[in-house]
Amino acid sequence: MNELSNLAPRPGAQKDRKRVGRGPGSGLGKTAGRGVKGQKARSSIIRPGFEGGQTPLIRRSPIRGFNHAAFHVSYQIVNVADLSEFDAGTVVTPELLAEVGLIRKADELVKILGAGELGKKLTVQAHKFSKSAADKIKAKGGTAEVLGG
Repeated sequence: MNELSNLAPRPGAQKDRKRVGRGPGSGLGKTAGRGVKGQKARSSIIRPGFEGGQTPLIRRSPIRGFNHAAFHVSYQIVNVADLSEFDAGTVVTPELLAEVGLIRKADELVKILGAGELGKKLTVQAHKFSKSAADKIKAKGGTAEVLGG
């Protein structure tokens, strides 16, 4: 019965450490499991990517350009013409757009663009509007509300 006073690891859970270079009887004498000669047989530490003094691949590859991906903000796009399927007076939210299938995810950023015509008065809530889209929504008496986020 294991109790706090006599805890021990399970049998076989702890292996003895490998004692190298302790004579031929140990099985790891002479070269101590390192093979014969060469850089890896000696006491040097070889860092990852080291190619034996040859210029490494990472330094041979040219560096081109600058990656702006860290600063890129991605929007799901909806055109003003797509909003025509909603009834007049509807409050169009990202959740409603996702429900109808105009965007994939309701919790991601949405931008309304001005392609096409809008025939109804709508209240549209999105994270961003193009100038022409906002103008077309307001021209029909609707409102373009910018969501934070």
